[in-house]
Amino acid sequence: MTGLPAKGGRLRCRPFFLLLLLMANTLTADPVVIAHRGASGYLPEHTLAAKAAAHVMGADFIEQDVVLSRDGIPLVLHDIYLDNTTDVEQRFPGRARADGRYYALDFDLDEIRQLSAHERTETGAAGKGLASFPERFPVNASLFTVPTLAEEIDLISGMDRSRGRSTGLYVEFKAPNWHRSQGHDLVAAVMAVLKEKGYDKRPEQVFLQCFDDSTLRYLRHEFKTQLPLIQLIGENDWSEDSAVDYDYLRTPEGLADIASYADGIGPWIQQIYLGRDKAGKARLSELVSHAQARGLLVHPYTFRSDQLPEGIDDFDTLLEIFIEQAGVDGLFTDFPDQVRDYLHRR
Repeated sequence: MTGLPAKGGRLRCRPFFLLLLLMANTLTADPVVIAHRGASGYLPEHTLAAKAAAHVMGADFIEQDVVLSRDGIPLVLHDIYLDNTTDVEQRFPGRARADGRYYALDFDLDEIRQLSAHERTETGAAGKGLASFPERFPVNASLFTVPTLAEEIDLISGMDRSRGRSTGLYVEFKAPNWHRSQGHDLVAAVMAVLKEKGYDKRPEQVFLQCFDDSTLRYLRHEFKTQLPLIQLIGENDWSEDSAVDYDYLRTPEGLADIASYADGIGPWIQQIYLGRDKAGKARLSELVSHAQARGLLVHPYTFRSDQLPEGIDDFDTLLEIFIEQAGVDGLFTDFPDQVRDYLHRR
């Protein structure tokens, strides 16, 4: 473990709206529906079309993964690479780095605007160019572009106005340490856009998330943001852009540590659902109850009706396990309409 302070500190006082969210299970309120990369089960991830669809489907929050262009513009893109979701290799042949990948940070915004965004594809030698989700939107349909964070906020706020809603942003800082090693400050660039658009002081309408604990600690203790922070929890073999020990973060001590700088956790669903026992009953870890006992929200990822965990036969069953049995406070889903439909039928 690196960069982890002494344990046992007092929990921070939390904004009133967060306390209301933490009471959701007690009051049988619905968990918040977070559109994972937009309505990405139906349209290519992180395109404005996917975000507009998620808005219409009634998502409470819409997610933005953010990286930077070479000229420092925050882009909404899941990876630091462009080749999984755009035609960059065809548009700009020869611009890959030595590892064969095309990095967003190597292209100016004017060049990014020349790209067509498409459904996610594989990059490995065996499956290069094949759709990651073959039954979703056709890969060869080049109808979309890569949006900037500012453009996406304008879309969401505009639809809020025209539809009489108040939809939240759920912003992830992608590989902030890597950006810093390349001479770019991702955090400063993102926070500048949020301030410009008037979202920097809307704790009820913005979550900030990251896999890196040091970035979240900086945002809370040095940047002094009052926006709620979510510590994403991966697996130690995922090669995330962080030196943190994710196994430690899932322990009671680790969760108490998280509560000193963040307002919730975003765990992988398989860190909560552990399969079925011999009687066929869902086995659940204690991660949700331990986190909530420390005042933390729990927003697991990712709920996909076309990619169910082992032992789960249908999407409703998956949702019932996490909402009714585990009692999560929110969930990331590629299919916000299906989650909303389940909640309407509760």
